[in-house]
Amino acid sequence: MSEDLIQFRVTGQVQGVNFRYYTQKEAQKLGLRGHCYNHDDSSVQGVAVGPEDKVKQFRLFLQKGPSAAEVHSVDLIKECKGAGADEIEKALEGTKGFEVKR
Repeated sequence: MSEDLIQFRVTGQVQGVNFRYYTQKEAQKLGLRGHCYNHDDSSVQGVAVGPEDKVKQFRLFLQKGPSAAEVHSVDLIKECKGAGADEIEKALEGTKGFEVKR
């Protein structure tokens, strides 16, 4: 089965509002692998890997975020449709499931 890979950056009021944990919950619900973390520039960044339709649903979630968040933009740092196994493994950095990193 082909998998898509995205590396994303979400800006706005996304730190201190449980954005990462809601992102993890949504990714797990969709069966995606990857991770997210708070970046020093006040954004939330991460990687998500999974079937094309699930990644699309995840992107819609990122644009809205949880109710306490105020998303200004979702930037795709990288997007690979039908990503190869080596590229996915490198992007996941050993992550199992979908993790919140510190």
